[in-house]
Amino acid sequence: MSIHPNTHRKPRPAGRGLSQRAMRIGLFAAGAAGIAAAVPAQAATAAAGSVARHAVAEDHTFSHADRAHPTQVKDSFTVRQLGTAKAVGVRNQAGAVSVGCSVDAHCRSVALSFQIVTLAGQNTHLNAVNLSDATNEHCDGCQTLAGAYQFVVSTARPFTLDATAQRKLADIHRRLDDLTRSKIPAADLKTQADSLAAEVTAVLHDAVAGAPKAPDAPAVAVHRHLDGWPGH
Repeated sequence: MSIHPNTHRKPRPAGRGLSQRAMRIGLFAAGAAGIAAAVPAQAATAAAGSVARHAVAEDHTFSHADRAHPTQVKDSFTVRQLGTAKAVGVRNQAGAVSVGCSVDAHCRSVALSFQIVTLAGQNTHLNAVNLSDATNEHCDGCQTLAGAYQFVVSTARPFTLDATAQRKLADIHRRLDDLTRSKIPAADLKTQADSLAAEVTAVLHDAVAGAPKAPDAPAVAVHRHLDGWPGH
Protein backbone atom coordinates (compact mmCIF):
# COMPACT_ATOMS: atom_id res chain seq x y z
CA MET A 1 0.00 0.00 0.00
CA SER A 2 1.24 3.45 -0.81
CA ILE A 3 0.73 6.74 1.02
CA HIS A 4 0.89 10.02 -0.88
CA PRO A 5 0.82 12.98 1.54
CA ASN A 6 -0.11 16.32 0.01
CA THR A 7 0.55 19.24 2.35
CA HIS A 8 -0.32 22.75 1.29
CA ARG A 9 0.37 26.04 3.06
CA LYS A 10 -1.03 29.34 1.84
CA PRO A 11 0.79 32.61 2.51
CA ARG A 12 -0.81 34.38 5.47
CA PRO A 13 -0.37 37.43 7.65
CA ALA A 14 1.47 37.16 10.97
CA GLY A 15 -0.67 35.52 13.61
CA ARG A 16 -2.11 32.84 11.38
CA GLY A 17 -1.03 29.22 11.28
CA LEU A 18 -2.07 26.40 9.03
CA SER A 19 -1.18 22.77 8.84
CA GLN A 20 -2.99 20.53 6.39
CA ARG A 21 -2.51 16.92 5.50
CA ALA A 22 -4.36 15.25 2.66
CA MET A 23 -3.61 11.54 2.34
CA ARG A 24 -4.46 8.74 0.02
CA ILE A 25 -4.18 5.36 1.65
CA GLY A 26 -4.81 2.01 -0.06
CA LEU A 27 -6.92 0.66 2.75
CA PHE A 28 -10.58 -0.64 2.43
CA ALA A 29 -13.98 -1.86 0.76
CA ALA A 30 -17.71 -1.11 -0.54
CA GLY A 31 -21.27 0.39 0.12
CA ALA A 32 -23.79 3.27 0.98
CA ALA A 33 -23.16 6.83 2.34
CA GLY A 34 -22.42 7.82 5.95
CA ILE A 35 -21.74 11.06 7.83
CA ALA A 36 -20.66 11.20 11.48
CA ALA A 37 -22.17 14.07 13.48
CA ALA A 38 -20.44 15.81 16.37
CA VAL A 39 -20.57 13.97 19.70
CA PRO A 40 -18.30 15.17 22.49
CA ALA A 41 -16.37 12.39 24.22
CA GLN A 42 -18.79 9.70 23.09
CA ALA A 43 -18.30 7.35 20.17
CA ALA A 44 -20.12 7.74 16.86
CA THR A 45 -20.15 4.15 15.60
CA ALA A 46 -21.12 2.75 12.21
CA ALA A 47 -23.74 -0.01 12.23
CA ALA A 48 -22.17 -3.43 12.72
CA GLY A 49 -21.38 -5.12 9.42
CA SER A 50 -22.30 -2.09 7.31
CA VAL A 51 -20.08 -0.94 4.45
CA ALA A 52 -20.25 2.73 3.45
CA ARG A 53 -19.46 4.11 0.03
CA HIS A 54 -18.26 7.39 1.52
CA ALA A 55 -17.89 8.24 5.23
CA VAL A 56 -17.24 11.77 6.48
CA ALA A 57 -16.28 13.10 9.93
CA GLU A 58 -15.77 16.80 10.66
CA ASP A 59 -14.92 18.56 13.92
CA HIS A 60 -14.33 22.27 14.44
CA THR A 61 -13.61 24.19 17.66
CA PHE A 62 -13.59 28.02 17.63
CA SER A 63 -12.89 30.56 20.37
CA HIS A 64 -13.30 34.37 20.10
CA ALA A 65 -12.12 36.78 22.83
CA ASP A 66 -12.60 40.56 22.88
CA ARG A 67 -12.97 43.44 25.34
CA ALA A 68 -16.49 42.37 26.29
CA HIS A 69 -15.41 38.73 26.74
CA PRO A 70 -11.67 38.84 27.46
CA THR A 71 -11.33 35.16 28.33
CA GLN A 72 -12.85 32.61 25.97
CA VAL A 73 -11.74 28.95 25.94
CA LYS A 74 -13.21 25.92 24.18
CA ASP A 75 -12.21 22.34 23.50
CA SER A 76 -13.58 19.37 21.61
CA PHE A 77 -12.87 15.66 22.09
CA THR A 78 -14.64 13.36 19.63
CA VAL A 79 -14.46 9.66 18.79
CA ARG A 80 -15.63 8.55 15.32
CA GLN A 81 -15.85 4.81 14.67
CA LEU A 82 -16.58 4.78 10.95
CA GLY A 83 -16.39 1.08 10.17
CA THR A 84 -15.71 0.10 6.54
CA ALA A 85 -16.04 2.39 3.50
CA LYS A 86 -14.60 2.85 0.04
CA ALA A 87 -13.69 6.47 0.71
CA VAL A 88 -13.27 8.40 3.94
CA GLY A 89 -12.93 12.15 4.48
CA VAL A 90 -11.94 13.37 7.95
CA ARG A 91 -11.34 16.97 8.94
CA ASN A 92 -10.30 18.45 12.28
CA GLN A 93 -9.89 22.17 12.87
CA ALA A 94 -9.19 24.53 15.77
CA GLY A 95 -9.44 28.31 15.48
CA ALA A 96 -8.77 30.99 18.11
CA VAL A 97 -9.13 34.76 17.73
CA SER A 98 -8.39 37.69 20.05
CA VAL A 99 -9.63 41.13 19.05
CA GLY A 100 -9.16 44.68 20.34
CA CYS A 101 -7.59 44.11 23.77
CA SER A 102 -4.36 45.63 25.12
CA VAL A 103 -1.21 44.75 27.04
CA ASP A 104 -2.73 46.18 30.22
CA ALA A 105 -6.05 44.36 29.72
CA HIS A 106 -5.19 41.47 27.45
CA CYS A 107 -7.43 38.76 26.02
CA ARG A 108 -6.96 35.01 26.40
CA SER A 109 -8.41 32.79 23.65
CA VAL A 110 -7.77 29.03 23.58
CA ALA A 111 -9.24 26.42 21.22
CA LEU A 112 -8.17 22.75 21.36
CA SER A 113 -9.67 19.99 19.22
CA PHE A 114 -8.93 16.27 19.65
CA GLN A 115 -10.40 14.03 16.92
CA ILE A 116 -10.15 10.23 17.05
CA VAL A 117 -11.21 8.23 13.98
CA THR A 118 -11.23 4.45 13.53
CA LEU A 119 -11.67 2.90 10.09
CA ALA A 120 -11.21 -0.52 8.56
CA GLY A 121 -10.70 -2.45 5.35
CA GLN A 122 -8.40 -2.45 2.35
CA ASN A 123 -8.02 -0.36 -0.84
CA THR A 124 -9.57 2.69 0.84
CA HIS A 125 -9.15 6.28 -0.26
CA LEU A 126 -8.58 8.40 2.86
CA ASN A 127 -8.46 12.20 2.83
CA ALA A 128 -7.35 13.45 6.28
CA VAL A 129 -7.10 17.18 7.02
CA ASN A 130 -5.88 18.72 10.29
CA LEU A 131 -5.80 22.53 10.68
CA SER A 132 -5.19 25.14 13.36
CA ASP A 133 -5.26 28.92 13.09
CA ALA A 134 -4.62 31.51 15.83
CA THR A 135 -5.11 35.22 15.13
CA ASN A 136 -4.55 38.46 17.06
CA GLU A 137 -6.41 41.43 15.59
CA HIS A 138 -5.35 44.78 17.10
CA CYS A 139 -4.61 42.86 20.28
CA ASP A 140 -1.11 43.59 21.63
CA GLY A 141 -0.09 41.23 24.42
CA CYS A 142 -3.06 38.93 23.89
CA GLN A 143 -2.75 35.20 24.48
CA THR A 144 -4.18 33.23 21.57
CA LEU A 145 -3.64 29.51 21.02
CA ALA A 146 -5.23 26.98 18.65
CA GLY A 147 -4.29 23.30 18.77
CA ALA A 148 -5.54 20.49 16.52
CA TYR A 149 -4.78 16.83 17.26
CA GLN A 150 -6.02 14.10 14.93
CA PHE A 151 -5.65 10.36 15.54
CA VAL A 152 -6.50 7.91 12.73
CA VAL A 153 -6.68 4.18 13.59
CA SER A 154 -6.56 1.81 10.59
CA THR A 155 -7.29 -1.92 10.75
CA ALA A 156 -7.88 -4.59 8.14
CA ARG A 157 -11.30 -5.53 9.53
CA PRO A 158 -13.92 -3.51 11.45
CA PHE A 159 -12.72 -2.69 14.94
CA THR A 160 -14.58 -1.20 17.91
CA LEU A 161 -12.96 0.44 20.92
CA ASP A 162 -13.80 -1.63 23.99
CA ALA A 163 -15.21 -0.31 27.28
CA THR A 164 -11.76 -0.06 28.86
CA ALA A 165 -10.40 2.10 26.05
CA GLN A 166 -13.49 4.31 26.02
CA ARG A 167 -13.28 4.78 29.80
CA LYS A 168 -9.63 5.85 29.53
CA LEU A 169 -10.46 8.25 26.70
CA ALA A 170 -13.33 9.74 28.73
CA ASP A 171 -10.88 10.41 31.58
CA ILE A 172 -8.48 12.15 29.18
CA HIS A 173 -11.38 14.24 27.90
CA ARG A 174 -12.21 15.40 31.43
CA ARG A 175 -8.59 16.42 31.98
CA LEU A 176 -8.55 18.25 28.64
CA ASP A 177 -11.58 20.27 29.82
CA ASP A 178 -9.72 21.17 33.02
CA LEU A 179 -6.58 22.11 31.08
CA THR A 180 -8.45 24.33 28.63
CA ARG A 181 -10.15 26.22 31.47
CA SER A 182 -6.91 26.63 33.45
CA LYS A 183 -4.91 29.85 33.56
CA ILE A 184 -1.47 28.26 33.29
CA PRO A 185 1.22 29.87 31.08
CA ALA A 186 1.25 29.13 27.37
CA ALA A 187 4.36 26.94 27.43
CA ASP A 188 2.88 24.75 30.16
CA LEU A 189 -0.48 24.53 28.41
CA LYS A 190 1.19 23.35 25.20
CA THR A 191 3.30 20.79 27.07
CA GLN A 192 0.29 19.38 28.91
CA ALA A 193 -1.81 19.26 25.72
CA ASP A 194 0.97 17.26 24.07
CA SER A 195 1.10 14.99 27.12
CA LEU A 196 -2.64 14.28 26.87
CA ALA A 197 -2.20 13.57 23.15
CA ALA A 198 0.54 11.06 23.99
CA GLU A 199 -1.84 9.35 26.42
CA VAL A 200 -4.50 9.11 23.69
CA THR A 201 -1.93 7.55 21.35
CA ALA A 202 -0.93 4.99 23.97
CA VAL A 203 -4.57 4.04 24.65
CA LEU A 204 -5.21 3.56 20.93
CA HIS A 205 -2.05 1.48 20.43
CA ASP A 206 -3.08 -0.79 23.31
CA ALA A 207 -6.65 -1.06 22.02
CA VAL A 208 -5.59 -2.01 18.52
CA ALA A 209 -2.73 -4.34 19.51
CA GLY A 210 -4.66 -7.53 18.73
CA ALA A 211 -6.58 -6.27 15.70
CA PRO A 212 -5.59 -7.22 12.12
CA LYS A 213 -3.65 -4.33 10.60
CA ALA A 214 -4.13 -2.97 7.10
CA PRO A 215 -1.16 -3.76 4.83
CA ASP A 216 1.57 -1.08 4.89
CA ALA A 217 -0.56 1.34 6.95
CA PRO A 218 0.35 2.62 10.41
CA ALA A 219 -2.03 1.25 13.03
CA VAL A 220 -2.29 4.71 14.62
CA ALA A 221 -1.39 7.87 12.66
CA VAL A 222 -1.16 11.11 14.66
CA HIS A 223 -1.37 14.60 13.13
CA ARG A 224 -0.63 17.60 15.37
CA HIS A 225 -0.57 21.33 14.80
CA LEU A 226 -0.35 24.15 17.37
CA ASP A 227 -0.53 27.79 16.32
CA GLY A 228 -0.34 31.05 18.25
CA TRP A 229 0.70 32.62 21.49
CA PRO A 230 3.15 33.72 22.58
CA GLY A 231 4.78 35.58 19.71
CA HIS A 232 1.90 37.31 17.91
